[in-house]
Amino acid sequence: MAQPFVLPDFYVPYPARLNPHVEEARTHTKEWARRMGMLEGSGIWEEHDLDSHDYALLCSYTHPDCDAEALSLVTDWYVWVFFFDDHFLDVFKRTQDRAGGKAYLDRLPLFMPLDPATPMPEPTNPVEAGLADLWMRTVPSMSPGWRSRFALATENLLNESMWELSNINEGRIANPVEYIEMRRKVGGAPWSAGLVEYAAGAEIPAQVAGSRPLRVLTDAFSDAVHLRNDLFSYQREVEDEGENSNGVLVLEKFLGCTTQEAAEAVNDLLTSRLQQFENTALTEVPALCVEKGLGPEECAAVALYTKGLQDWQSGGHEWHLRSSRYMNEGVETGNSWTDGVLGTSALDIRTLFGRPAAARLRSFTHVPHQRVGPSLLPDFDMPFELSLSPHHQEALARSVDWARRMGMLEDLWDEEMLVGFDFALCSAGLDPDATPEELELSAEWLTWGTYGDDYYPQVFGRTRNLVGAKEATERLKACMSVEDPGSGAALAVGPMERSLADLWARTAEPMDAAARAELRCAMDTMLDSWMWELHNQAQHRIPDPVDYLEMRRHTFGSELTMLLCRLRHSNDLGPEIYRSGTVRSLESSAADYGMLINDLFSYQKEIEVEGEVHNGVLVVQNFFDCDYPTGVAIIDDLMKGRMRQFLHVKEHELPLLYEDLEVDEAGRAALESYVRELEDWMVAILNWHRKIRRYGAQDVHRGSGTPLVRSLAQGLPYGPTGMGTSAARVPAPLAP
Repeated sequence: MAQPFVLPDFYVPYPARLNPHVEEARTHTKEWARRMGMLEGSGIWEEHDLDSHDYALLCSYTHPDCDAEALSLVTDWYVWVFFFDDHFLDVFKRTQDRAGGKAYLDRLPLFMPLDPATPMPEPTNPVEAGLADLWMRTVPSMSPGWRSRFALATENLLNESMWELSNINEGRIANPVEYIEMRRKVGGAPWSAGLVEYAAGAEIPAQVAGSRPLRVLTDAFSDAVHLRNDLFSYQREVEDEGENSNGVLVLEKFLGCTTQEAAEAVNDLLTSRLQQFENTALTEVPALCVEKGLGPEECAAVALYTKGLQDWQSGGHEWHLRSSRYMNEGVETGNSWTDGVLGTSALDIRTLFGRPAAARLRSFTHVPHQRVGPSLLPDFDMPFELSLSPHHQEALARSVDWARRMGMLEDLWDEEMLVGFDFALCSAGLDPDATPEELELSAEWLTWGTYGDDYYPQVFGRTRNLVGAKEATERLKACMSVEDPGSGAALAVGPMERSLADLWARTAEPMDAAARAELRCAMDTMLDSWMWELHNQAQHRIPDPVDYLEMRRHTFGSELTMLLCRLRHSNDLGPEIYRSGTVRSLESSAADYGMLINDLFSYQKEIEVEGEVHNGVLVVQNFFDCDYPTGVAIIDDLMKGRMRQFLHVKEHELPLLYEDLEVDEAGRAALESYVRELEDWMVAILNWHRKIRRYGAQDVHRGSGTPLVRSLAQGLPYGPTGMGTSAARVPAPLAP
C-alpha cells in the first residue's frame, strides 16, 4: 500500500544511542509476555507480532544508560502498555462497547495500590496480570510521591481511552487544542516520563515536581513524542484501524488542507515543542533550582531527568524508523552508538537548519510597534443570550470610587480611562443575578486584575527587571493569608498591594479554609503567569503556540473568575466532578473562547502601541508564517472549534458523566447551573469588548500622559518607595 504522504524532515538535534543490554531485554520480555498470557491464545498477539514490534529495541534506544535489570523491567512496562492498547482496540473500540470498556478500565487501578502491602484482586486477563506483576516489581524502589504521580499518569492513560472510544462512536474529530490536551493523557508520554525517573535513577525532588518548568518539560516532551508517533502511525491508525485521534488528521480537517500539508504542519508543531523543551531547560530550570535551594544531588537528579527525556526523543525517533509497526518506507536510518561507532541518523544537517532554524529565528526577531491599524474582527458565533444585572451603574460608580481610594488612579490610569473601561459592565453580564454588593466586588476584582496586567509589562517588562518583578510578586502573595485574611493591609505598600489586601479580606473571610486555599492557589497561578510573560519579554520571544494557549488561561484570569463561580456550588458537588475530564473540557474551551476574544480586540493596542509578543493572533502568524488577516481567520476557526466542543460536551458528555459518577438530581441541577454561568461568562466577555473604550482605534493611545508612562518615557525611577522596596524601583528606559 502506498504511503499517504512523504515523511517530513524531522528536527532531531541529539544522536540516538543504543543500550548494550538489548538482547538480554529481548529474551527476558518475550518470556515475560508469554508468562502473562499475552502471546499464543490471547487473540491479540502471536510471537511474531512481539518480535516485529521489537519493544526491547525501543527501550534500548530510549533508555541507553540503564543497567540490564532496569532495562528489562522498563521493556516489560512498554510491552504491557502496547498490549493494552491493542487489546482495548480489539475488544472494545472495534465493537464500540462503551459499557464494557468502562467496567474493564475501572478494575485496573486496583492493581496499583500505593501501599504494596494492600491485597490485589485475582487477575482475569493478561492486562491485569501484567499490571499486577509490574507494579510489585517497580514501586519498592520509588518514593510514595513517585508512586502517586505514576499511578495517576497510568490511570489517565487508561481512562482517556474512553474519550477515544466516544469519539469513534460519534465519528467526531477533535479540534487541535482539545486533541493536544487529550493526547497527552491517552498517548502515555507523561507515563513514559515517570519511567525515565526510574530508569535514570533520577527521581524529581518533591519541592519542584509540580513547578511550571518541570511541568513544561514533561508536557513538551509528551507532545513531541505523540506528534512524532502521529506522523509515523497515520497510515495504520487512520487508513487501517479507522481511528480519528491522529494529529495529522486533526490538522487536515481543521486547516482544510492536503494530507501532505497537514503532515508538514504537525512536524512544525513537533519542532516547536522540542524548541520549547530546550528553552525551558536552559532558561527556566536552572533558575528554579536556585530559587528552591536544591542541593547538588537534587540538581543532578533534575539534570539527569532532563537528559533522560532528551534521550527518549532521539531514541524514540530511531525506533520509529526501524519498527515494522509504522510507516517508514524510503526513510534512511543511520547506525546508533553500538560497537563504538557513532551513528549519523540524528545528525542530519537538515534537522538543524531549514524550517526548524527559520521557525526559531522568527520567534526571536519580531519587530515591535509595527503599524497594523484597527483590529480586524470576525463575525463571532455566540449562541447564548446576554443577561445584565440591573445594578450595573451602581457597581460602576462604587468600583471607580474604590479604585480612587486605593490610589490606582494616580499613576497608570486616570478616572476617565477607568470609567471608559467599565469593568462593572463585564461583571453585570458574568453574574446577572448578583446582589449590589457582589457585583461591586466582582467589578473591583476585574479592575485589580486588569490594572496588574497593565502594570507588570509597563514597570517591569520594558526594563527587563525580573528581580524587581519577583520581589513585587512575593509581596502581593504575602497580602493573601489563608489563615488570617485581614492581615494583608498591614503589609501593603502601593496601590496594587493595598487594593489586593482589601479585596482578599472581603472575599476570603466568609469562606472556609479549603475554599480560601483554592482561591489562593488560583491567585498564585495568575501572578506566576505574569512572571512567565516577563520572562518571554526579556528574551523578546514569541511563545510556542501550545505553551501560549495554556498559559494565556492563567494570564487572562480565566481560572480565577471561573473559580469564584464554582465555589458557589461546592456544597452541592464533590471534587471528583470538578476534576473530571468532562468539566475541565467545558472550562478550558470556554476559557479559550474568552481569551481569544480579547486577543482579537486588543491586537492593535498590544502589537502597535505596546510592542507585545503575547497575543494569540501574533503567535499564529509566527507559527504559520502568515499575514495578519490569515492569522485572524485561523483564530476565528479555532474559536468556532472550541465553541463546538463546549456545546458537544454539554450535550453528549455531561449525561455520560452523570451516569458514570451516579450524580443525583441536586448535583445535576448544580452542575447545569454552573454550565449556564460559563455560558454567561463567554457572552459577557464578548459584550464587554464590544461596548467599552479600551481597544478601539480611537482609544489605544490613551494613557500616554499618566505619571507612570511619563516617568518611563523620561527614564526616571518608578515604583514603590517604602522601606525594603528598592528592588522594585527601576530606572525606566527612554521611550522609542
